[in-house]
Amino acid sequence: MVSIDVQNASVDFPIFDAKNRSLKKSVLGRAGGHITDAKVPVVEALRDIDLSLRQGDRVGLVGHNGAGKSTLLRLLAGIYEPTRGRTRIEGRVAPVFDLAVGMDPEISGLENILIRGLFLGMTRKEMERRVDEIADFTELGDYLSMPLRTYSTGMRVRLALGVVTSIDPEILILDEGIGAVDAAFLEKARDRLRDLVRRSGMLVFASHSDEFLVELCDTAIWMDTGVIREQGPLREVVSHYKGRDLFESLSPETLRRLDLGHETPPEKAPATAEPSDETVGSA
Repeated sequence: MVSIDVQNASVDFPIFDAKNRSLKKSVLGRAGGHITDAKVPVVEALRDIDLSLRQGDRVGLVGHNGAGKSTLLRLLAGIYEPTRGRTRIEGRVAPVFDLAVGMDPEISGLENILIRGLFLGMTRKEMERRVDEIADFTELGDYLSMPLRTYSTGMRVRLALGVVTSIDPEILILDEGIGAVDAAFLEKARDRLRDLVRRSGMLVFASHSDEFLVELCDTAIWMDTGVIREQGPLREVVSHYKGRDLFESLSPETLRRLDLGHETPPEKAPATAEPSDETVGSA
């Protein structure tokens, strides 16, 4: 049974080479987090995080750039150790922060499929069994025998998505990195992403896309300057963060596909009318 437990965890980054502290504070302050006023300035990227996730959780992370989403993902993936507090992770983690990580531009697409799969925790035999299926999905044909450096950005994204969505993760840590592909292929990738999430034991997904959040997650965490500002049902948290109802930004196609078109935003739900004197008198 997979699980993630974080107790009072903080992640600090000391700035040992801060020659101009006022400039550092100005630049980093706009990026998010909190900067201490000490002899050695410290960026407090995460502060006092308490979090408990279990099998079946599908959590979306929202917040402005620099709010701490990526740092939290790396803490949950075991890449960062907490400066204070503790984390405990049960289960195999598949971190997907950058679709290009683990890919070599000098070798072929087929060889990169194997290498990227190993990077994500799969065995060589597992990836060899998936090569044909990944090749069919990418629609790259003969390009798979050519060096990755000959690929366009969209072709690289296709290859990376093919590998990422073929794995069987226990804990999937996903930082959104989709966009440089055509609309038809992106729709195809959505189906694979949904299937990937269904196969995973747990999902933590940082995204700015309302549609991806609604399709893949059911709860959300709002990050703000390195702290958890709110945690709860996806629609409620994202609506508070955005300042408007989440469903207002979704396309009619998405609402129909997810069978959400019949739902009424809570703040717009009709109130139960009080009986009037006229109604009472006519009873």
